[in-house]
Amino acid sequence: ILPNLYIHINNRGTNPYALNNFTCNFKSDLLEWALQAPPCLTPTLSFPHSHFRSIDPGLKEDTLEFLIKVVSRHSQELPAVLDDKTLSLSDRNAHLNALKMNCYTLIRLLESFETMTSQTSLMDLDLGGKGKKARTKAAHGFDWEEERQPILQLLTQLLQLDIRHLWNHSVIEEEFVSLVTGCCYRLLENPTISHQKNRPVREAITHLLGVALTRYNHMLSATVKIIQMLQHFEHLAPVLVAAVSLWATDYGMKSIVGEIVREIGQKCPQELSRDPSGAKGFAAFLTELAERVPAILMSSMCILLDHLDGENYMMRNAVLAAMAEMVLQVLNGDQLEEAARDTRDQFLDTLQAHGHDVNSFVRSRVLQFFTRIVQQKALPLTRFQAVVALAVGRLADKSVLVCKNAIQLLASFLANNPFSCKLSDTDLAGPLQKETQKLQEMRAQRRTAAASAVLDPDEEWEAMLPELKSTLQQLLKLPQEEEEIAEHITNTETPEEVKGRIRQLLAKASYKQAIILTREAMGSFQESEPFSHIDPEESEETTFLNLLGIIFKGPAASTQQKTRSTGNVVAGQTVCKDKPKVSEPEESRESDELVKQEMLVQYLQDAYSFSRKITEAIGIISKMMYENTTSVVQEVIEFFVMVFQFGVPQALFGVRRMLPLIWSKEPGVREAVLNAYRQLYLSPKGDSARAKAQALIQNLSLLLVDASVGTIQCLEEILCEFVQKDELKPAVTQLLWERATEKVPCSPLERCSSVMLLGMMARGKPEIVGSNLDTLVSIGLDEKFPQDYRLAQQVCHAIANISDRRKPSLGKRHPPFRLPQEHRLFERLRETITKGFVHPDPLWIPFKEVAVTLIYQLAEGPEVLCAQILHSCAKQALEKLEEKSTSQEDPKETPVMLPTFLLMNLLSLAGDVALQQLVHLEQAVSGELCRRRVLQEEQEHKTKDPKGKNTSSETTMEEELGLVGATADDTEAELIRGICEMELLDGKQTLAAFVPLLLKVCNNPGLYSNPDLCAAASLALGKFCMISATFCDSQLRLLFTMLEKSSLPIVRSNLMVATGDLAIRFPNLVDPWTPHLYARLRDPAQQVRKTAGLVMTHLILKDMVKVKGQVSEMAVLLIDPEPQIAALAKNFFNELSHKGNAIYNLLPDIISRLSDPEAGVEEVPFHIIMRQLLSYITKDKQTESLVEKLCQRFRTARTERQHRDLAYCVSQLPLTERGLRRMLDSFDCFGDKLSDESVFSAFLSVVGKLRRGAKPEGKAIIDEFEQKLRAFHTRGLDGIEELEIGQGGSQRAPSARKQSTVSRYQPLASAVSDDDFVTPEPRRATRRHPNNQQRVSKKKPKVVFSSDESSEEELSAEMTEDETPKKTTPIRRASTRRHRS
Repeated sequence: ILPNLYIHINNRGTNPYALNNFTCNFKSDLLEWALQAPPCLTPTLSFPHSHFRSIDPGLKEDTLEFLIKVVSRHSQELPAVLDDKTLSLSDRNAHLNALKMNCYTLIRLLESFETMTSQTSLMDLDLGGKGKKARTKAAHGFDWEEERQPILQLLTQLLQLDIRHLWNHSVIEEEFVSLVTGCCYRLLENPTISHQKNRPVREAITHLLGVALTRYNHMLSATVKIIQMLQHFEHLAPVLVAAVSLWATDYGMKSIVGEIVREIGQKCPQELSRDPSGAKGFAAFLTELAERVPAILMSSMCILLDHLDGENYMMRNAVLAAMAEMVLQVLNGDQLEEAARDTRDQFLDTLQAHGHDVNSFVRSRVLQFFTRIVQQKALPLTRFQAVVALAVGRLADKSVLVCKNAIQLLASFLANNPFSCKLSDTDLAGPLQKETQKLQEMRAQRRTAAASAVLDPDEEWEAMLPELKSTLQQLLKLPQEEEEIAEHITNTETPEEVKGRIRQLLAKASYKQAIILTREAMGSFQESEPFSHIDPEESEETTFLNLLGIIFKGPAASTQQKTRSTGNVVAGQTVCKDKPKVSEPEESRESDELVKQEMLVQYLQDAYSFSRKITEAIGIISKMMYENTTSVVQEVIEFFVMVFQFGVPQALFGVRRMLPLIWSKEPGVREAVLNAYRQLYLSPKGDSARAKAQALIQNLSLLLVDASVGTIQCLEEILCEFVQKDELKPAVTQLLWERATEKVPCSPLERCSSVMLLGMMARGKPEIVGSNLDTLVSIGLDEKFPQDYRLAQQVCHAIANISDRRKPSLGKRHPPFRLPQEHRLFERLRETITKGFVHPDPLWIPFKEVAVTLIYQLAEGPEVLCAQILHSCAKQALEKLEEKSTSQEDPKETPVMLPTFLLMNLLSLAGDVALQQLVHLEQAVSGELCRRRVLQEEQEHKTKDPKGKNTSSETTMEEELGLVGATADDTEAELIRGICEMELLDGKQTLAAFVPLLLKVCNNPGLYSNPDLCAAASLALGKFCMISATFCDSQLRLLFTMLEKSSLPIVRSNLMVATGDLAIRFPNLVDPWTPHLYARLRDPAQQVRKTAGLVMTHLILKDMVKVKGQVSEMAVLLIDPEPQIAALAKNFFNELSHKGNAIYNLLPDIISRLSDPEAGVEEVPFHIIMRQLLSYITKDKQTESLVEKLCQRFRTARTERQHRDLAYCVSQLPLTERGLRRMLDSFDCFGDKLSDESVFSAFLSVVGKLRRGAKPEGKAIIDEFEQKLRAFHTRGLDGIEELEIGQGGSQRAPSARKQSTVSRYQPLASAVSDDDFVTPEPRRATRRHPNNQQRVSKKKPKVVFSSDESSEEELSAEMTEDETPKKTTPIRRASTRRHRS
């Protein structure tokens, strides 16, 4: 029936109506046919899939249902058939054919359904996921995915029967097994088989194949098929791992693991490097298999070791992962056998070695493996130091992923360390030294006791005598044993030598040999001592014992022997010396104590070494805190939290260092910092709320010790965040107030820190301080003397936080918070300032600055209060001057001098008032004018339209108001500017009275040479210059003269800050003096260079200073010996690189200046600088343009040093194929310079870089370029040799290259003269013609780029045709006069 059905389907598959008619006959005869099948299976019968899709779904469903019934019924009847011993051959063949045809039909039908399902799923990918199940059901008429499992279970049930008896000789045909298992592999190829919903199908396939493996010898075929499927189907690795592990455990087929691993191990590593898909499948399979059955896989690991040397990193990772799993699951614990311990050590050695693998992914995975091993405490203590050292070394890895995992590994070491919960190397050093000394003393005592407790020969003889007598008696009774152990004396041996041999044998307890040798000696040396003294009356046993005793104990025993009685000798009772003996239990106890002490010292030594390594790691990790990768920064923060919790002292440095990250633009980093401080400070240990608050305050106070202003601001931001979220408990605030008011005993520093913390919290909730304002005034500004200015300063800071320091916005309708002039706060401030003015306290100046700022922030009419303070202080100064003049007898001889500190205090106070008056006008007064104007405009608008009906829309009104407001803003700004220019420094104003005194001090540094006075005066002059453009213009020459010539670094540093502020306020006035600002970047003082770097960074990044070729001075800071300055310069260029093409446009000028042999830098520092700067060139068009320009410069460069510098710059660019073509086009420019080995090596490195990522089509041009390089290099060398030969062999004098002897920093002694400080002409707003620019006057070779010709215009990243140089540009624009000379 079935063959006819197949033929009918093949012939009329496109006619469903004919098939439906045929179904009736099929249904009626199908069940009876099952046992009456034809004698053979037609192998050519199959379902054409094109026809199968067109068959009616109902017919397909019925067919499948009936086939399942047929196979099921047959499987139920087969057990009885197989047990029938009388079954005839014909019946057996009939059942065999039925079995074959049933299975064949069912499996082919299953494959047809599966093929059609796969095609439908591919269509679903195009159509989308909606309605997928409905389309599947429409195609089949039922849900095929639910039918696969019963069919597979039916086939499994069938194979579990002992069907081998149906075949001749009980040997099943390989084709039948392949038919059944083939459908399983076909189902596994479906990508959806790995989905969770198909788990029952996967399990059914696994069991079916498991039966085939155990009962039908399917091992070889399964191995080959699994290898093939792993190579071609990525989704199958986890599925096959689950199957193989089940076969190895539940079915007992452990050998299949070895077979599969053997096939993978025999794969050629080179082939796998060319087949990444196959390698990925094998790697995933091995990794997951090791996780499931590591013990079974371990026996086959030796086969996989070759892949550790292969090129494919995924296979290396897989083998290493398998080793790690075996260490974790199999080779873990202290009770391992010697072989297992050796295997574990080999695996760990391999893992450590691959911590230095060439591939970063492998290094990263190794660190991850060690992290798991450490977390599960599977790492032997003997390897702790080595693995910690590996992790510390990987912190310097170039790969971000490796660094991140190294930090995680170190954190795991900390969390799981077996040493201590507190790892302070300083705390561990003391106990280690103490216990080491104790151990040395114990060892010395033991050596002394051992030396004194050595047994003398008598005691040893007494110990061996019983056993020796027993042996002697046996030999005397049985003399034949002597022949077995013969000891012979040679003719050349002397009696002494024989005695030595006997003594050695006795010492080794070889009593038989000793007795035999003694008998031989007695016969050979009858006339020699001691063998001649033999008493014939003694028994043989006694004679032997006496002789052996004399030989063993030495000559002294022979004299003692004469005094002893024979009976005593026979009894073995020799006389021993009376000496104290150490009892065995006591000796054992001392030995145990020594072992314990050795273990304690070893423990402390390991803990100390571990702590030192962690301390070393802290220094490296802290530098990674400001990396660009957010994930690394987060790992660093978490690491420092853990280190701090383990009590490492250096951790506080990292905790402080992370504070500025609170300003990060990355939300993840900011949140990580907040979480870190939550963990460290908001959850302290304590039994009560008060105890926790005390611990929290104590920890926060430690951060404030020697903290900079920036650190305090960062901590203030964090505390403000906590206060706003109500994360700080009320007990904290309460305890802070108690410490501030001295209700709780505390030191002055603790009291001061409490006030600081209250002020920080007031930023988040101003009422914390606002409601206790009088209390704060009483705390810090009381009437006691001497005044604690540090506490008073912090009180002022805290009070300042109750006001909004920002300029009022238009949206605020209420007036700013201010206190009346009569408030007790201002009364106490005025009195404290004026009283402290006449006392030389260095803390008075910073307090006075904060106090003046507070007055201007909170007081109504602050200028009145400050004028009173100035008058009072000036009056006191005059009174002091009068006192000195009246006390002096002859005032005409020497002029009366005011005390230096009074003059310094007076000028500093005047400068602070001047600056705060300016800030008050521009912020508070301007903001109040704006607020009142807006209120007035709103009132007028309401008055004009009392009913509130707007004739125009609200948007139009706001636009009109905005327009009017902008005009009014200009008017108000002009008003404020006029007050500053015309009134503040007018002769009628208070501040003007201090100007002559200030200028006199600044103009006479020889007369007023006190460093503190000079610093205060210079700073005050800068503040006065901020007020008026006119006054600033008149004093700029004095300012820059002091900036350049002052011998005090603090003065130069202060003036650098002041001139930077002036450059922002009056940019047009300061612009001509910009070169003098750049000059401070080479100042000999580290403090000045750092300040200059900060100032120029702000000015350049805010576009307040035009960036010119002088920015090369900033580049020189990249090699500054001070790490902070170098980091500052690096940060500057990082930020500058984000501003379009800024660095690209500046590079030509920078290269030109830095390669100058006389004024530039040395060759090695030049390389360091350019390596950093050229790393910012990432755009292909920028690279191509720079390559062409650099090549063109080779023609005009005059010195070999410039050739090498240009070649190095070219080698550092990220060249592409197009860039290489540009280089080939310009080859004539540098071809003749290739004879220089450095130039040639630089260009060869370019070739090496291009080869690494070159495409096959690009290799030809790379080869051409390399051949050309080598040809010109060889030709150049030959030309040099010919030139030397042509000169008659005379030694040509080498061209001496003048080394740069100019110091990196300009000494003050070589400062320019007064003539150099001529006020530059102000620059015009219009652009000057390029021809009017200053010419280079220095007579020295210098690389000149096209950017030198037009410094006003920025070069774009893409060079146009007319910008590309066509003619050689001269290296310098030298005058013709020089050529004539």
